[in-house]
Amino acid sequence: MWTGLEPILRFLLAGALGAVIGFQRQMAKKPAGMRTHILISLGAALYTLVSIYAFSADMARVAAGVVAGIGFLGAGAIIRDRAGVAGLTTAASIWMVAGIGLAAGAGMYLIAVIATIVALAVLFIPHPSD
Repeated sequence: MWTGLEPILRFLLAGALGAVIGFQRQMAKKPAGMRTHILISLGAALYTLVSIYAFSADMARVAAGVVAGIGFLGAGAIIRDRAGVAGLTTAASIWMVAGIGLAAGAGMYLIAVIATIVALAVLFIPHPSD
């Protein structure tokens, strides 16, 4: 059983960092926006927190499960047609936000924040068709 505010702060940090990435995607008018990215980050953090505090599960297995599940979600964001492939960056941002949520949920605050900053910087690199 957990006590104290730390698990709650980890969960809220995951949501806030997911919101940062999601806000950029929403402003870029991409299909997966702020709500999607927040929920993905919160979900990853929640699975991490429940595993740590309720089940004492092997965190490597939890992380692998989140990555596999998010892979399916990201694959659904990718669209292929005659013109090419669309949605790869959205799929990658979904995958990245899940990792950020895992890091925040595990209490790795600094790496979660740095990963968010780096991901945001990458998302601001202009796309060749823009």
